[in-house]
Amino acid sequence: MRLKADLTLFAVAIIWGTAFIAQDVAGQYRIAYLFNAASFLLGALILVPFIPRGNPLSTGQWKWMGIAGIVLFVAAALQQVGIFYTKVANAGFLTSLYTVFTPFLLWISFRERPHWLDAIAVTAAVGGAYLLSSAGQGLEFQEGDGLIFLGAVFWALHFVILGKFASRYESVSFAAGQFLVCGLLNLIVGLVLETPAQLTTLPMLGAIVYRGLMSVGLGYTLQVWGQNHTPPTDAALILSLESVFAALAGWLILSQYLTPLQIVGCAVIFTAVMLTQFKSLGR
Repeated sequence: MRLKADLTLFAVAIIWGTAFIAQDVAGQYRIAYLFNAASFLLGALILVPFIPRGNPLSTGQWKWMGIAGIVLFVAAALQQVGIFYTKVANAGFLTSLYTVFTPFLLWISFRERPHWLDAIAVTAAVGGAYLLSSAGQGLEFQEGDGLIFLGAVFWALHFVILGKFASRYESVSFAAGQFLVCGLLNLIVGLVLETPAQLTTLPMLGAIVYRGLMSVGLGYTLQVWGQNHTPPTDAALILSLESVFAALAGWLILSQYLTPLQIVGCAVIFTAVMLTQFKSLGR
């Protein structure tokens, strides 16, 4: 079951990596909250037919779906708004820092000391993400970097919540519930700050459909299931591969070629993820 869960999270990393292209489209139109609202509400809607019937949701599930949805709202909003004001390279590297924050949040909140291989794997993953994002040329810090950095903390918190609490409940209903909360919060803010007409352009509609169906509806739902069987730190490291697949998608779709150092960065991240598998074999 653990191998199946890890492979599921690997598939999620592919989905999320390619979804950065859709997010970049929204960034070009300077729209964040309504884009997130449409994506997450669409993701919740398509899951409704797959929610098992006859099992009423408990008070505890409503509580944790709400908390997960609020944290997801903050993380997604900070990331999408931050993309307006920074380079994609910076956004990719700073977002990947959730791999660092996750084990420390577990340590602070649940007194779970990180495994020594976690420390090595996290350090390697961050180093690989730096090479992948900067090509070894250094990062010129931008106005939106603080938002992306803060968003990484909330992504890590979301990982911890799913790993510790979502596993108590049915996966599809939990995923749909957190999407609904996240989507409604984004909608409320978006109607105040943005113009709904911005969503009607063909590129935006395509971006919403892809992110809503694939990244949110499929990706986040598989994440909930996968984290039922994989520790949060290991899950974060596997999902850090999204930066690799984002770069590969940029190469294949946008003809953004990788330098030798960026390829080394990809290899380092893969190596970091493999270290977590050695740890699990030793348990």
